[in-house]
Amino acid sequence: MTRASPPDLQSFLTDLNTSVHAANDWGTPANYIPELACIAPDQFAISVALPDGQVLSAGCHDQPFSIQSVSKVFTLACVLGRIGDQLWDRVGREPSGTSFDSIVLLEREQGRPRNPFINAGALVTTDALLDGRMPADALAEVLHFIRAAAGDTNIHIDGDVAASEKVTGHRNTALAHYLASHKNLHNPPNCTLETYFHQCAIAMTTDQLARAGTVLARFAKAPRLLSSERARRINALMMTCGHYDGSGDFAFRVGLPGKSGVGGGILIIAPGKASIAVWSPGLNNYGNSKVGTEAADRLAEFTGWSVFAG
Repeated sequence: MTRASPPDLQSFLTDLNTSVHAANDWGTPANYIPELACIAPDQFAISVALPDGQVLSAGCHDQPFSIQSVSKVFTLACVLGRIGDQLWDRVGREPSGTSFDSIVLLEREQGRPRNPFINAGALVTTDALLDGRMPADALAEVLHFIRAAAGDTNIHIDGDVAASEKVTGHRNTALAHYLASHKNLHNPPNCTLETYFHQCAIAMTTDQLARAGTVLARFAKAPRLLSSERARRINALMMTCGHYDGSGDFAFRVGLPGKSGVGGGILIIAPGKASIAVWSPGLNNYGNSKVGTEAADRLAEFTGWSVFAG
């Protein structure tokens, strides 16, 4: 029996949930999206999907939350399946070193975003998904992919969160219009923004999100929605770009590909070993889940899971 055996791992997750509540140090929810600002920060959930189909969980793992930028992983997978490497003509694959909604590099680099996980790059990716279709059709493709990956049709868009983002999404609106000024949006900015806001408002539990991540972990029993090469490349982008200007810190502490969202969720992939979803709505200075990041650090230390392990 290893330290990462299911009984030991379940015991660790239960103790982890107890300890984060005892510490009572939660961070602050995203206050610029009213529907997220009002969420109680003292919540925590973690789910670990294993290759044999088990999902081990602790905390409020059946509580749906807005996955926000974690959705960018699934939208990217859909777009790469649709147009392949053509996307990289419009979006880079390098870390930005800036916050998720920064316009600085976009201006310097003539409207070509550094990577598909910063907001500007995600807008271009969503725009590519939208090409030649109505927003409802593009969103249906993303939802179909996520539901198929999770093996669960009970995954939906939170309309209240989407409306809240639309009302307050001034920076994203500015980014979209700046992209359009460089002819890097093919659809009207408002159409791309509408699709993007609804994509980010997809609500999932950590159990559902962990199951959906198994397609990236490449489990034998996971749905075959991605080639191994494409999963490897998406994981690489999650490692280098998935936490914005906190990506290096997350890689140093956790050593696994991860994608965060300002709703407090993090999807973490231990290739061949586990798909992990963590949620706690309070954020750190990088705009990533404070307790979620700390929990991922502790989980990696306990299991020894790391892409850098010898």
